[in-house]
Amino acid sequence: MKELDHSSRREFLKALGIYTGTSLFAASLPWFKVFGSENLKDSVTAGHKVSIGMIGVGSRGRLLLLYLKNNPGVDIVAVCDNYPPNLEKALELTESKAQGFEDYRRMLELKNLDAVVIATPLHEHAHITIDALDAGKHTFCEKAMARTTDDCLNMYNKQKATGKILQIGHQRMFNIKYIQGIERIKNGEIGPVTQIRAYWHRNNNWRRKVPRPELERKINWRLYKEYSCGLMTELAAHQIQVANWILGEYPESVSGAGSINYWNDGREVHDNVALVYTYPSGTQLIYDSLTSNKHYGFEEQILGSKGTYELEIGKMYVEDIPPPPGILQLINNIENSIFETIPLGGASWVPETAVKDKGTYIIDEKLKDDGTDIQMEAFVNSVREGKPIPELLDEGYNASIASLLGYHAIEDRAVVYWPEHLRIV
Repeated sequence: MKELDHSSRREFLKALGIYTGTSLFAASLPWFKVFGSENLKDSVTAGHKVSIGMIGVGSRGRLLLLYLKNNPGVDIVAVCDNYPPNLEKALELTESKAQGFEDYRRMLELKNLDAVVIATPLHEHAHITIDALDAGKHTFCEKAMARTTDDCLNMYNKQKATGKILQIGHQRMFNIKYIQGIERIKNGEIGPVTQIRAYWHRNNNWRRKVPRPELERKINWRLYKEYSCGLMTELAAHQIQVANWILGEYPESVSGAGSINYWNDGREVHDNVALVYTYPSGTQLIYDSLTSNKHYGFEEQILGSKGTYELEIGKMYVEDIPPPPGILQLINNIENSIFETIPLGGASWVPETAVKDKGTYIIDEKLKDDGTDIQMEAFVNSVREGKPIPELLDEGYNASIASLLGYHAIEDRAVVYWPEHLRIV
């Protein structure tokens, strides 16, 4: 795995208008207030480096390690994993400058540790996070927050009790395509948002090779209900967070269905899901995910009365396109000859076809970062200042709870409502 280029941060912030103040929306986001003028310097003055320990250094953890390693304001002082091959690879990436641990509790005893990054299997998130906060360590935890709603609430409450930073890994909040797109949506360019559709389609089974049978559940933890909620916590949590962000609210109820209809390989979690989330405003998020067909990929489609915005590809479509005056009559003639009214039970019906607008790309194609680099930069700067970023934890919490309620709606085959005790002020 090659080292990642950390220099994209400056170009990213320039593109957002953070330097020039041209984007009032981006500049107003609470999670960008940590990018003050001092933090934007290329050099880091002595004594300002942040010491970080990595807990869980599998594929995702190693990626985060590389981002942090290339941050001039960071010292990675420790890495931890209870699977020796992962630990060995992580130590190699730090060029043996970090201490290695198999027990995260021993790592938390280090005096020279400012913060930890947790990228373990989902069922480990809660107790490690709570122990880290109790030990006085600022904490970054990958999404979703936890395996159960009660654990999510316990993590949230522990952050409030300790005052330490707890940031959940939702990188789309730092992705230029999403920030620019949501700014246009908030400005009313597609009219009032009346529906959101989101999907994540893959054609792979998540299964990894296992060197010994007894390691099956340890390595393929995503496939078993004891450790994971499958598609809901691994993928849907990201896109639910985006819907919450756009609507400025979280869902009040959800219904759904799921099954194993392709990967009949002993897994317990569903290989396809479909859900409808209803928000207090009356808007619905229609969501589906599957692992046996990748034709449509993944996308969040935001539908308004004036147009549609597709956030992942950064493209906007308008509902009504004024035709060139010279061909208006020709179009009318063609439409009248093709779409004649058809009597059905005394009424007339005209088939409706999709809007012909092919869309306009909005985003700067040169900026490919998915937001992870800037997300980690924000965490480091927040730790340096010793202050949690306003609203960031709330976004992670609400998205995690919503994904877990969706999981229970599928499991229980019922409409599930947001419980009162899980609401946060």
